[in-house]
Amino acid sequence: MKKTVLAMTMAASVLALAACSNDQKTSDDEVIATTKSGEITKQDLYEEMKDAIGPQVIENMLLQQALENEYKITDKEVEEEIKKQKEVYGDNFDMYLEQNGITEAFFEKNVKSQMLQKKMVESLEVSEEDVAKGLERAKTELHARHIVVPDEETAKEVIQKIKDGGDFEALAKEYSTEPVAQETGGDLGWFGPGKMLQEFEDAAYALKKGELSEPVKTSYGYHVIELLDTRKAESEKTEEELKAEIENSLKGVLFEAKLQELIKAADVDIKVDEYKTVLDKYMPAKEDDADKKDEK
Repeated sequence: MKKTVLAMTMAASVLALAACSNDQKTSDDEVIATTKSGEITKQDLYEEMKDAIGPQVIENMLLQQALENEYKITDKEVEEEIKKQKEVYGDNFDMYLEQNGITEAFFEKNVKSQMLQKKMVESLEVSEEDVAKGLERAKTELHARHIVVPDEETAKEVIQKIKDGGDFEALAKEYSTEPVAQETGGDLGWFGPGKMLQEFEDAAYALKKGELSEPVKTSYGYHVIELLDTRKAESEKTEEELKAEIENSLKGVLFEAKLQELIKAADVDIKVDEYKTVLDKYMPAKEDDADKKDEK
């Protein structure tokens, strides 16, 4: 799964849909508006919005409940934070709502979402060892080349051919499923941390100059990586700035893992078929599914 940014900030229409679905005080046939062509009822509005943004609503509501199940925030804390944020806007608060197309009720709901996310982030701890490792990577760029194939068996076959004296560039053009390999021979040029998939980056940085990797599995297939050279990375950032970036990046990885954990713990059972997959992007692919994907 790619890096995930939890988007709890929903459009005003999402809030409206949630309100429609939960408001028991009015009947579904309540008339919201009339025109020469007919009426628009509460049920009409609900159905229209469900079709347009239903998956987004369900996704956000499930994520919100998963967070609320783990992190506790009192009504008093929420009220104090709402007051604090409103004071920032002062007399311009109504203008802020209008410019963003949201209601005051939505603003207040979103404050709680922000607080839950903050609690989650604050609960994540990054080790000094991992930061130091990341800092070392940030100071080093790699020049590598690779051959990506559909399955592990083919990757091992390619590795053996290289070890037997085969030409890497020629083998890349023959075997690699990467279209650009026909021009590059698998050469990736110079790159640093954050430029490749995490599995690929970890494997590449673990290699010594001239060393060949074992098959490295990513969402693209199985990679055979050869490290050609390393060099000191040029950066105008201070070491403290780099450390801060690395810590944020590592927290992002932990955030993703924690979110998966919370969703699993929530024991979500989605009853409606059209919404069955709304949380799939937050969960790691099952091994058998990944293998099927690789075979395609």
